[in-house]
Amino acid sequence: MSTRLASGGRLIDRRRNIEFKFNGRRFRGLQGDTLASALLANNQILIGRSFKYHRRRGIVSSGVEDPNALVSVGEGDRLVPNQRATSTELIDGMAVRSQNHWPSLEFDIGTTANFLARMLPAGFYYKTFIQPRAAWKNLFEPLIRQTAGLGQAPKETDPDRYEHFNVNVDVLVVGGGVSGLIAAERAARSKASVLLIEQTVEWGGRSTVDGVMIDDQTANAWVKGTLSRLQGYGGANLLLRTTAIGIYDHGYVVALQRCAPTSEDGSPLRMRLWRIRARKVVLATGAIERSICFRGNDVPGVMLASAVRDYVLNYGVSPGDRTVIVTNNDDAYRTAIALAEAGLNVPAILDVRPIVEGDLPGKARKMGVEIKPGKAVGAVIGRRRVTGVSICSQAGEGSVLETLDCDVVAMSGGWSPTVHLWGHCGGKLDWDESGGYFRPDTGRPPINADGNAMVHVVGAADGELHAGSIPGNVEDRLKKTISEIGLRPTRAGLPKVAAPEDAQMLPVWLMPQGMKEAARSKSWIDFQNDVKVSDIDLAAREGYESVEHTKRYTTLGMGTDQGKISNINGLVILSGILNKPVPEVGTTTFRPPYTAVTLGAIAGEARGPHLFRPVRKTPIDSWHEERSAYWEPVGDWRRPYCYPGEGESVEKAVERESLRVRRTVGMLDASTLGKLLVQGPDAGKFLDMLYTNMMSSLPVGRCRYGLMCNENGFLMDDGVVARLGENEFLCHTTTGGADHIHAWMEEWLQTEWWNWKVYTANLTDQFAQIAVAGPDARKVVEKIGGLGLDSDSLPFMRWTPVQFGKFDAHIFRISFTGELSFEISVPASQGLELWETLLDAGQAFDIEPFGTEAMHLLRAEKGFIMIGDETDGTVIPQDLGLNWAISSKKADFLGKRAQQRIAQTDSNRWQLVGLEPLESRAKLTTGSHALSDELSEFGHPRMIGRVTSSYFSPIMNRTIGMGLVERGPERKGEILEFLVGKEQVKVRIVDHVFYDKEGTQLHA
Repeated sequence: MSTRLASGGRLIDRRRNIEFKFNGRRFRGLQGDTLASALLANNQILIGRSFKYHRRRGIVSSGVEDPNALVSVGEGDRLVPNQRATSTELIDGMAVRSQNHWPSLEFDIGTTANFLARMLPAGFYYKTFIQPRAAWKNLFEPLIRQTAGLGQAPKETDPDRYEHFNVNVDVLVVGGGVSGLIAAERAARSKASVLLIEQTVEWGGRSTVDGVMIDDQTANAWVKGTLSRLQGYGGANLLLRTTAIGIYDHGYVVALQRCAPTSEDGSPLRMRLWRIRARKVVLATGAIERSICFRGNDVPGVMLASAVRDYVLNYGVSPGDRTVIVTNNDDAYRTAIALAEAGLNVPAILDVRPIVEGDLPGKARKMGVEIKPGKAVGAVIGRRRVTGVSICSQAGEGSVLETLDCDVVAMSGGWSPTVHLWGHCGGKLDWDESGGYFRPDTGRPPINADGNAMVHVVGAADGELHAGSIPGNVEDRLKKTISEIGLRPTRAGLPKVAAPEDAQMLPVWLMPQGMKEAARSKSWIDFQNDVKVSDIDLAAREGYESVEHTKRYTTLGMGTDQGKISNINGLVILSGILNKPVPEVGTTTFRPPYTAVTLGAIAGEARGPHLFRPVRKTPIDSWHEERSAYWEPVGDWRRPYCYPGEGESVEKAVERESLRVRRTVGMLDASTLGKLLVQGPDAGKFLDMLYTNMMSSLPVGRCRYGLMCNENGFLMDDGVVARLGENEFLCHTTTGGADHIHAWMEEWLQTEWWNWKVYTANLTDQFAQIAVAGPDARKVVEKIGGLGLDSDSLPFMRWTPVQFGKFDAHIFRISFTGELSFEISVPASQGLELWETLLDAGQAFDIEPFGTEAMHLLRAEKGFIMIGDETDGTVIPQDLGLNWAISSKKADFLGKRAQQRIAQTDSNRWQLVGLEPLESRAKLTTGSHALSDELSEFGHPRMIGRVTSSYFSPIMNRTIGMGLVERGPERKGEILEFLVGKEQVKVRIVDHVFYDKEGTQLHA
């Protein structure tokens, strides 16, 4: 049985007991325990069930690579599924439940799938669920959805906090073992800013449990001294409990920090997502021990040898009373020695190597441990847990030579460098035949823009598995790293690392070598997804010879552990079946994240009212809120739809506001309109390509209305462009289009016109913009600044920078209402003050604010189009009568050639017209369609037009509308019927400009 030892345990505090619950049962652990070590201390061997066959699963490893020990932690609003018990720190009051079983962990009805295994081989679902076709929707898909998944997703709102943190450093070191500490100290000593991160709760890596001596002192003592020196460097920062989960281009690294737990009630901050920009990344991520494939290797009690060692030395926990060790390398002997020193029984070490010599085997022999060279596990005995093993010759087919009683099998198939992060950013790998692993090809590293390596790898992650070779390896890599960032490496003596020499390992993946078919179907590669050796055989026979295809056909390495301890086994076994060299078979692609990340950590503060996208507010938002504005969402912004008075309806408020603008003066918060700065010697040429009309010829101080189309010629945005200087333009966009258009500009600059000298910036949030519109607008504006703003001083479509009272402003003489209008732009910090100043100045003229709906009504009266109303992604400028805004002088612009296609020059296209219901107050709903007397090919009346926008116009005292109608301009005066709900409304086709067609008010 597994139990707590009477002494030992580097990481635990025996004076502090911690109570927790597992499946409702109360257990006791110690401060410093992981959940896994605490469960083992309480003889809880069974942890969960596998995904496919629901086989019993126990703890395999002691770190993030464990495929089995997935549990749900917490209850209610703090429930988190699929937490790895091996890396979850124990906290007082923790409530834990096992997953993927029903009705209980001990008795799971899903185990019936195990008895049907012959009918459920790899890829069976691809063949089974094809016929009958009708059964997919009603039977197969619901069944799969019901059974898929592991833990249950939480249903209550998470009360904990998560935050994001950004940092720039010269050197990021990932991994706090010996190689990582040496690298960090070397970089910090050279005056580089350094961030060192380690995913566990202690520094030193495996050196602290493997008996490594450094500079004639224990690894623990050396680690403490190195940390003290590192903390003395001003530019070094150290983070524990922090895992690098992804490396991307240009030295961008994402890391997840788990804040130290205190109690089940949580801490003020649960996790922090670090977004790191590093000039150089140094990977000191160590290596991961591999499993071995033998019959019954998934039975609870079969563990990695290094994990058994960790639980004994770090947590004072014995996973079992009698441990048989099976290995192909010397490292497993460290486990035998640790067990023997703790007074535990090691009946035998089964070493597949025919000759076993060296320092570590010699020490084990002196301690009385029997070593059986050339022997292997024929099968694990026991169903619920390990009770023994049968022993066979590795060179044979599995004939049983003897059996041994035991309750733990500690296996070690060798160590593989942790190359996942190296692969995330494009680093290539080399196959090391003697070590049986892939290691980074440092001759083909991920490259920075300067042509130098972005990532360097050191220590065991570089394939240097012997501790004594690590200092020299790190020194070689760090010299280059530090030199490439323009610093001078300092000269300092290297630490001397002493560790027993390891004999050559023997790459062995299957036990025994001549494993028969029956054993292959009971030898497991991927414990979580129930992938067997026989599944790899089947995939190869059925033609899935590509390693990527084999992975997907069998689900090898597709679990939450991403095959960290099993993928190499699967690849090499496939290589043997195909009779191809391992490098030719290759590896699957490593992708972020390295370990699972909670959605809360990804979202950070984006929750509640900030969920998905935070609501954006203008600098004047508080004033609108206090005046009980009726809100409307526009893009990510909220804007006042109107300002209803007490007892006033929304409709009446819109009418009142629009009449105020027509008769006296109104004021609009236009801060949300996009403001994109375009600068550079090629700025004019660039805008000529984006807009349909010419912008490079625009004089400084003038404005021009422009249309922007996509590659298909369809209208995507419009707005006024102002030329600020010889090489500087300000492009106004729609509220909803600012971010999209800025991204559109950057996409073309970075992919097509990358050599043009153009810089863009989105200044939408940096400035507040207020429109003062109406016959008295000039009087209000002049009252504040004492400016002369007559038509001679500031004509229509001009702008000027002014000292506007105490405001530094830009005043644009542009209008979307059809009235005399001035748009005043000031820094966002001055927006609210300017708004209140204008209101005070306008009191003598009965000024009132107006909202977005009044603005839309006013523009419709003038026949101005609005993107998203008169456009739907299929409309071209010619459909809207905007031919005048399309330059005939330019050789090209985005969308020009598309607009010359037959479909877009068809005379039957739907075109913009005005709509007047014969009954002046008839309701004309946006989206209503006009029906023709002709029938379509389906026998229904053919649609020949639709309403794009419609309003009741108080100045016209009637309903007006705009729409797109087939050959619309030719139909002026014609009466069409539009289907509004279930009623037919008769509408006359008229000109789309209803008010002040001559533009007298606009140019006043």
